[in-house]
Amino acid sequence: MAQWKSALPYGLSDEMGFDRGTSCLGPSPRPGSIWHGECGGRSAFDSAIRGLEAEIANAGAHLVIDGEARSTYAKLVRGMADDLAGQVKAGGLTWAQAAEQANESRNAIMDVIRSRSTPVGRAMAEQMKAQGLTLNALIARKTTQLFGKEASFPQLSAAQQNTVFAEIVNSAGKSNPRVTANLAKLNRFGRGLLVVSIGISVYTVATSDDKLAAAGREAAVTGGGIAGGIAGGALAGLACGPGAPACVTVGAFVGGALAAFGIDWLW
Repeated sequence: MAQWKSALPYGLSDEMGFDRGTSCLGPSPRPGSIWHGECGGRSAFDSAIRGLEAEIANAGAHLVIDGEARSTYAKLVRGMADDLAGQVKAGGLTWAQAAEQANESRNAIMDVIRSRSTPVGRAMAEQMKAQGLTLNALIARKTTQLFGKEASFPQLSAAQQNTVFAEIVNSAGKSNPRVTANLAKLNRFGRGLLVVSIGISVYTVATSDDKLAAAGREAAVTGGGIAGGIAGGALAGLACGPGAPACVTVGAFVGGALAAFGIDWLW
């Protein structure tokens, strides 16, 4: 009997016929590497790491894109205002014409830059300023700022009106310095996040048995996470409406996570 017991195949019990096996209640592993098993095996850990890596890249890409967009906006409006002021001084335009063009150009540049920002960046910009001011609104504001609350633009002298127009042109070339400085810092931080994400990818590929497959998987998951973050933010923006950065940020985070884990699972 003892000899018969010792000859039992692994997993059989002399009392129950079969033992209960492991405590794993998950499905059987898919065909492929033994490391792709479930129940907290290496695959689950690696998948979590890839998801984290994708979200780091997602956040970094958002910060870099929006930081670059803001930097471009600041340069474009400053160059536009300087060019118009130069044309006035050269006699090519009046201050009134320059003010009108400056306002139109600034609003157009703002719309273009917002269209090239991430959904999160666009939502933040819309929260601060839904849309550009009209020329009449700017004239009223600058008149009050320069000549007091009781001043009326039509009652100003020609020289004073030109002063108002000149101030509109000059203001059109300015961007909010606090916002620009903060986004510049976030841009640098975003680049740092991308470096971290790339570092994780390089380590994962370097320690993989199949480096070519690992490299393809890293690129797919990270790229999918970034694309999913942009798409998720855009969908959240449609659902929440303009000027809702908190809602759009959640959408970007969820979209990036779902895309990253989905691609990792299908790979």
